[in-house]
Amino acid sequence: MAFQDGPIQGVVITPIRKFRDDRGWLAEVFRSDEIAPEYQPAMGYLSTSLPGVVRGPHEHEEQADLFVFLGPGEFKITLWDNRKALPSYGSRMVVFGGEGNPIQVLIPPGVVHAYRNLSLKASVVLNFPNQLFQGEGKKQPIDEIRHEDDPETPFKPD
Repeated sequence: MAFQDGPIQGVVITPIRKFRDDRGWLAEVFRSDEIAPEYQPAMGYLSTSLPGVVRGPHEHEEQADLFVFLGPGEFKITLWDNRKALPSYGSRMVVFGGEGNPIQVLIPPGVVHAYRNLSLKASVVLNFPNQLFQGEGKKQPIDEIRHEDDPETPFKPD
């Protein structure tokens, strides 16, 4: 499958503004009045990635992710539209986020995603998915298709 660079329907990239003062900075990472009801977060988590580490590519059948790249660190985020019913099917987007470009990335179900830590230090990512990991009480199957486990995958982060 050949991908073409271009926008992906439903993916929303939002700049995050840092409010700085003599104590440090503050940033709003999401607001419920700025996110469609179907994408409202159900939980949140923070992860660190070591230098050069790639997380993904993977996708979800029902879950949407709301990633926040604030820093420390810089990331390259690659997205592929794998939703055959949409006009943006086969599109690929590459965005950069982190300390120098703080962003929020809303990723709908069916959009394959991966990110790489470009920094020389461990770097932080926040995620606020719209579904609980493994469902209520952690009793459901994990909603994840892990393309990184397939050596023949067409989803190759640069």
